[in-house]
Amino acid sequence: QVQLVESGGGSVQAGGSLRLSCAASGYTSSYRSYCMGWFRQAPGKEREGVAGILSDGSTSYADSVKGRFTISKDNVKNIVYLQMNSLKPEDTAMYYCAADRAAPWSSWCLLESGYNYWGQGTQVTVSS
Repeated sequence: QVQLVESGGGSVQAGGSLRLSCAASGYTSSYRSYCMGWFRQAPGKEREGVAGILSDGSTSYADSVKGRFTISKDNVKNIVYLQMNSLKPEDTAMYYCAADRAAPWSSWCLLESGYNYWGQGTQVTVSS
């Protein structure tokens, strides 16, 4: 059974930090090059790609989070992290982990379509 379990969400004041974790289990990718990614969806808005990491370790970020967020992966534990610094109220959203998307470049990891597995989400709320 495939599981993506997110944790680390919460409430924080603007300027603060949070680290999200996504523990993946129950699958082995059949792709030679594949992604894990973080997405978010704010109330009334479409889900958007925030950060992605390719199996070769290369990363991509949405312009809105560049320089503030960092995605990383523990390949032994199969956990992907999203370190979020200098948080802003506009970062408030439900954050979702996604896994197992074929991709030749890390920029593709920000595209919602193509992912085989999704987590249930973890809420991040940033107050001003």
